[in-house]
Amino acid sequence: MKDKWNKLLQSISLLNKSLLIISSSLVIGIIFFVFMLSNVFTQTYEIERFNNAKDTIRSPITIEDTKETEQRRREAIHSVKDRYYISTETTDERIGYIEELFDAIATIKSKPTKEEKNEKTLPDEVQDIQQILSSEIVAEVDEETLTILLKASENDRTVAKELLTTTLYNIFNDGIRTEDLNQAIERFNDRLRFSSLNKEIKTGLERVASFALIENSFFSVDKTQEAKRQAVNNVEPVMIRAGEVIVQEGQTITNEIYEKLELVGLLNNNRNFYPVIGLIVLVLLIISFIYQELVYLHNDVKLNFRSFIAIITISLLMVAMMKFISYYTTPTNPLYYLLPVPIGVMLLKLLFREQTAMKFAFVFSIIGSVIFNGQIPGSLNIEVAFYFLTSQLASIVMLHSIRDRSAILKVSIGLAIVNVSMVSLFFFLSYEKYEWSNLLLYGGYGLTAALIACVLTLGILPFLESVLGILSDSKLLTLASPNHPLLRKILVEAPGTYHHSVMVANLSEAACEKIGANGLLARVASYYHDLGKTKYPHYFIENQIGIQNPHKFIEPMQSAAIIMSHPYDGANMLTTYNMPKEIIDIAKQHHGTTLLKYFYYQAQETYKEVQEADYRYPGPKPQTKEAAVISICDSIEAAVRSIDAPSKDKINEMIENIIHVRLTDGQLNESSLTFNELEMIKVTISETLNGIYHSRIQYPDDKKIKEEL
Repeated sequence: MKDKWNKLLQSISLLNKSLLIISSSLVIGIIFFVFMLSNVFTQTYEIERFNNAKDTIRSPITIEDTKETEQRRREAIHSVKDRYYISTETTDERIGYIEELFDAIATIKSKPTKEEKNEKTLPDEVQDIQQILSSEIVAEVDEETLTILLKASENDRTVAKELLTTTLYNIFNDGIRTEDLNQAIERFNDRLRFSSLNKEIKTGLERVASFALIENSFFSVDKTQEAKRQAVNNVEPVMIRAGEVIVQEGQTITNEIYEKLELVGLLNNNRNFYPVIGLIVLVLLIISFIYQELVYLHNDVKLNFRSFIAIITISLLMVAMMKFISYYTTPTNPLYYLLPVPIGVMLLKLLFREQTAMKFAFVFSIIGSVIFNGQIPGSLNIEVAFYFLTSQLASIVMLHSIRDRSAILKVSIGLAIVNVSMVSLFFFLSYEKYEWSNLLLYGGYGLTAALIACVLTLGILPFLESVLGILSDSKLLTLASPNHPLLRKILVEAPGTYHHSVMVANLSEAACEKIGANGLLARVASYYHDLGKTKYPHYFIENQIGIQNPHKFIEPMQSAAIIMSHPYDGANMLTTYNMPKEIIDIAKQHHGTTLLKYFYYQAQETYKEVQEADYRYPGPKPQTKEAAVISICDSIEAAVRSIDAPSKDKINEMIENIIHVRLTDGQLNESSLTFNELEMIKVTISETLNGIYHSRIQYPDDKKIKEEL
């Protein structure tokens, strides 16, 4: 019945923890949503055409103005001239006629016999050449032109042919359209005018050119369509950029301006809902990410309600600072460089663990990219995200611990270097003009942010420790001071117990650090774990110096009651001094429900009926890794002191036996220690103890040396 009740309580406890993690994740998500909402939810306006604008209105989004784009494309199409292709076949055909004409003349003019020369007249030659020329030439070139060419000397004909063909080629290659035919003839005549040929031959050539020059450039549907397509493709879409001024205050709302306002959604309340959906999706992703991390964190360090309050408070602080700075940030004054964003992750690392701080660094960077988006829905400020992430990760890496208060101040120097370097990077990568005064100003922002981050971390940490009861390294260091009243009480009233506690602290810290638990917590808790022995110090063997054992004079049950009360006496004293709950719990749990074997077996020898439960510690069993490690180290340290001439083998055997007994007795079942971690604990304790009890050379005394001499 008792086991069922314990299981029921354990199930309720797990359920409460799950609800606490879920509710904390939701609260953090709601905080993030509220602070980011104005950055995605744009203001809408009730505006009528042809009225004056009461405010300067900017576009909240980047969108294409399709109407303007189409108008420009139509203009581009209309500006495209018709495309023509030049027919090379026509060119070759017309030049071929010219060559045929001159070749025929050359043939007719070939040297005749004396009789033929006396008999052939010029009209006869004209008739002969007409008989061998193509009909197209005969039809277009009259007899007078042929007579002129036949009368010309051979040299003039050669020059004429060369001039004619060359000029025609040039004109044809440029293309001749129907409407350009007269212009082409004029071009030929202009070229002919500057030749050395006589006037008569020039006249003949003009007539031949008029015959040869015809249309050779024709309209091309394919080329024209391709040119229009290319013109359309070359038209860039007309974009209304996010942040672009659509209308200035006092400017008249024209139809064009009204359409732009309508296009970007500033006149439509329904459209504003879409960015909100996107924000909800983003927040849900962040919530799931945080929930997973809180589960891991709880399994690692056993979070309590105050721990969740601390995480929520830090998250609220970070987004509140971002939102406040964003109201004063402008494109010409990037005040986000001044934001001490590493505060949150440094507090998370100091209060909890490094992995949690790193994961929240990514979350805060994403949120910063939204908050500093200039209230332009759908846009993220990547520069801000990169700057925040780099600054936060640098602070996490450089902040190893705060066992020395100056550690955070040292971090500020490194963080300042990182911030200034990032500002310089963005500054020189910018395509815009810059001035060196701006670099100095923005670099000063980064330097100031680093200093503020460290100062505020030092200021906020004690507040979270005291108000929320969070146990941090700095508080543990304060409690570890030998001048603490309770530690001085142990030292004065139970010096043997004090020495034992210091030894347990050394073993526990080394073992915890080996398995990734909180070594500093283990050390400090070890100092206080046997505080209850100061109530009856002489009933504990380590304090029985020069006196008889008082247990010889009382019953085993009385002895057991005194011994078993010391964890709870110590817990009560710690509670009176308002010590951290973690240390109080370890004081209660360090003996778990183990059996006080010595007095139990003594009682069995004296009495017939002895209940084992009467000689077991009331518990509870160790609930954390640190408590379990201290429990093991406490027993091992006491047992090793009882070994005569401790050797490595004896020490290792003792360690093995004690851990085996604790495992079989179920004392480690609730501590979440793994078998692999137990093996590491064994090795670490063994190495530490063997370093303390290592064998030494036995030096002979003076008397023995004299005897040997």
